[in-house]
Amino acid sequence: MTIKPLADRVLVKIEELQEKTASGIFIPQTAQEKTQIGSVVAVGEGTEEVKMTVKVGDRVMHDKYSGTSVKADGVEYLILSMKDILAIIE
Repeated sequence: MTIKPLADRVLVKIEELQEKTASGIFIPQTAQEKTQIGSVVAVGEGTEEVKMTVKVGDRVMHDKYSGTSVKADGVEYLILSMKDILAIIE
């Protein structure tokens, strides 16, 4: 299945990072109260008001509760608005 975002939307593959506590317990990223990180898979064309500043392959940071979750071919993705992307990680 191919997912192509429209307008000012971005398709992001969720990175599953785990953080280890001092006592050795792993906390999955989905349970953390932090921003999330993902890789841009596809980008919409933008609009006259919103120019697309990310490209395929960029690693981005977004708010934990932003976007719409989509599962395709067993992989978790998020469809985000450009305004939901907080930063590009270099």
